[in-house]
Amino acid sequence: MQPRVGDRTGARVRGAQQIDDTGRPVRTPQDRYGVRNTRGACQSLPVTTTDELCLRPATELAALIRSRQLSARELADACLARIDALDDRVNAVVTLDAEGARAAADAADAALAGGEEVGPLHGLPVAHKDTHATGGMRTTWGSPLADTVPADDELVVARLRAAGAVRVGKTNVPEFAAGSHTFNPLFGVTHNPYRHGSSAGGSSGGAAAALAAGFVPVADGSDFGGSLRNPAAFCNVVGLRPTPGRVPTWPAAMGWSQLSVQGPMGRTVADVALVLSAMAGPDRRVPISLDDPGAPFAAPLPERLDGLRVAWAPDLGGRVRVDPAITSVLSQSVAVFEELGATVEADCPDLSGSDDVFGTLRAWVFDATFSDLARQHPDGLKESIRWNAALGAELTGADVARAEIAHTALYERVVGFFDRYDVLLAPTTQVLPFPVEQEYPTEIDGEPLTGYLAWMRSCTLITPTGCPALSVPGGFTTDGLPVGLQVVAPPRADRRVLEVGHAFERATRFGERRPPL
Repeated sequence: MQPRVGDRTGARVRGAQQIDDTGRPVRTPQDRYGVRNTRGACQSLPVTTTDELCLRPATELAALIRSRQLSARELADACLARIDALDDRVNAVVTLDAEGARAAADAADAALAGGEEVGPLHGLPVAHKDTHATGGMRTTWGSPLADTVPADDELVVARLRAAGAVRVGKTNVPEFAAGSHTFNPLFGVTHNPYRHGSSAGGSSGGAAAALAAGFVPVADGSDFGGSLRNPAAFCNVVGLRPTPGRVPTWPAAMGWSQLSVQGPMGRTVADVALVLSAMAGPDRRVPISLDDPGAPFAAPLPERLDGLRVAWAPDLGGRVRVDPAITSVLSQSVAVFEELGATVEADCPDLSGSDDVFGTLRAWVFDATFSDLARQHPDGLKESIRWNAALGAELTGADVARAEIAHTALYERVVGFFDRYDVLLAPTTQVLPFPVEQEYPTEIDGEPLTGYLAWMRSCTLITPTGCPALSVPGGFTTDGLPVGLQVVAPPRADRRVLEVGHAFERATRFGERRPPL
């Protein structure tokens, strides 16, 4: 066993790493992209005996636990053993509470043995995104400026706990969840399980990598400009950006904003639907909360798409440049949908103005969130955050008003587009996983990009539409890198993207290809 860190999480630190008198690791002059975490060893079975169990779908694991063919403790031990054996290569789980997870798993088994009614996620290990407040467990937002131990769970964490999930720890994020590449000054970089040295995406990059590596069967995340979709595509898992209000966010300083949402991640679409069933549902404290209950999302999903009207937009109507390697892989998906009974046409909604809407409203949010912090700690925030906050500080009321007018017009055009089609298909990302040393891509297929958001526009153009968007494994390049297919449906049609993604997933089985860990 490693020396215990003196905080309230029961986390541990590896090797001879020094601990200061506050219980935190002493930072050393390591490379910025090295692995630094507050995790430690756990004593359990050898990883070779746990691989198959750890990589099973969450729906299967939940059924095995409920039928008492598998104990929650056995599953927790298997996941903890796999984290201990493999996460030094990935750096996905940055705070781990092995003792707390085992205690919660034992309590889950006792509840079943006592005949208690249990929730849909009963006994399933979960790791929470390190931007989500976890009562009694360290929450950092990937920054020393936000490193704290909250007293209470925020709503999405509380709902997963109420559904029976067993909290294992926290997953890595970019600093303050800004950008779609997961690295920060506290814990370093998260590596892609499919190719060490490549990005796992972000900002839910730790969550996606943990799922792909078999560390946990379910995870949560959030999405402003692609933070559930982008890492899902990079790591060959499934991420859903729900309709705003589908998963209420509370507490939230800007409760009326519809750009940032929380949502589920999993290795299969059915797993994501299961987690959504626990996350979704109304909350009167959240002004945009939708009234629909969450439970129906867990209903069985179809495997045929007869009569479905599909629009295919490989470059979102000429608005984005996409790596030809991605387009080559995804172009083959058209035939799959036709074989499943759908009709497919090349078409795209009019997304004009979406860049300005997203850019203006994002800058407005960043000014409100980070400008004071940037003034107080000018060297404590990465440059891309300071730049975005400064951009927001220059906005006028008229600028924001114009953005909201354009936002409304965009919404109306997209809703009209979906009178003709049931779903829109597009690439999730414009680039493949890139080297971890690179903060963000600066070109696509030789064409220079401007700014740190330009390579994410395949997601950021969709965000202001208010549409649910699912990233599902879409295939692999010839050299083995994952590619994600983005499925978009009209606002509030979250169930539809799950149905379409599930049918595609079952027909192709791309998600069953595991990383070479």
